[in-house]
Amino acid sequence: MNHADQHADNRDKSRSTKTTTRGVASNPVNRFEAIQVEPDPDWYDEDESPLQTQFIRDHSQSIISYNDSPDLNFRASVNPYRGCEHGCVYCYARPTHEYAGMSAGLDFESKILIKLEAPELLRKELSARKWKPQMIAMSGGTDCYQPVERKLRITRRCLEVLAEARNPVGIITKNALVTRDIDLLSQLNEHKAAAVFISLTTLDTDLRKIMEPRTSPPKARLDAIRKLADAGIPTGVMIAPAIPALNEPEIPALLDAAAQAGARHAALVPLRLPFGVAPMFEQWLDDHFPARKEKILNRIKEMRDGKMNDSTFGSRMTGHGVHAEQMRGIFEVSCRKVGINQENLELSTDSFRRPERDQLMLI
Repeated sequence: MNHADQHADNRDKSRSTKTTTRGVASNPVNRFEAIQVEPDPDWYDEDESPLQTQFIRDHSQSIISYNDSPDLNFRASVNPYRGCEHGCVYCYARPTHEYAGMSAGLDFESKILIKLEAPELLRKELSARKWKPQMIAMSGGTDCYQPVERKLRITRRCLEVLAEARNPVGIITKNALVTRDIDLLSQLNEHKAAAVFISLTTLDTDLRKIMEPRTSPPKARLDAIRKLADAGIPTGVMIAPAIPALNEPEIPALLDAAAQAGARHAALVPLRLPFGVAPMFEQWLDDHFPARKEKILNRIKEMRDGKMNDSTFGSRMTGHGVHAEQMRGIFEVSCRKVGINQENLELSTDSFRRPERDQLMLI
């Protein structure tokens, strides 16, 4: 971080007096809804009224989702939860809550749809003859190890089905709770069918509290990498999102810390701000980093063809332009320096076996 950014950071911290356990402070209008409900300011105090998380049962009749994006290395994914209590302000999945008639703002992180039948649905779909064995991504949408997983254990029960079927799974999470399931991941790894990527965005605990209020602290995530690697499970680190002029300068330090903890793979994804996420992010900068707001936004626009977001396949996950190339160059040089991404990571479907359908529970 240069002196100018350091001074701006100090000004930001002195001006940012908001303390919250939520990523955003409001519920923007759902772009599909004509009616908006607004709290009465005479009785509602945003800073004092405690917002309790609600858990709503999701009665989906299928659990494996498919995509045809050329930017992703998987087609199939399982998301036990819709919405995410982690509260990351920049989360690209926020707009998906609008399809459920809710807001991408506070609703996304405080009204969580839970798929209690996910393990049974997964067993049914893996048992079907039409299932073609392939890697299933968990957390392709929202984090499968968000706080309520500790109690509900939906992700763990899905892993039990995957372990029985020996179907490969790739997990991405910001929560150290993933280490609870090392036993199942080890079973899958015996058949080259498991890999875990820990999302690590900063080593600054104060910044983490602002960016990702209900996630595991940096030290806990590094400890999770260490435990997974010690268990022999292929482990990597996701630097996602890399936010220009905010956590971007930490890329070399993040990769070094991850490598020392045992990570052997890494990926980088610049910040994406689809639909209503962009204005929420701008408001968040006003609240927490006003002195650096314009610099951050200008860098984002440099990488997104003058816009706040670019959904074009081929560039949405990488950005383009000089600054995007510089970011990627720093990432690649740092990976080589610490010995990350020196080997291919390939999962196998060779040991797949269809699970017994007669174990399907009544749902």
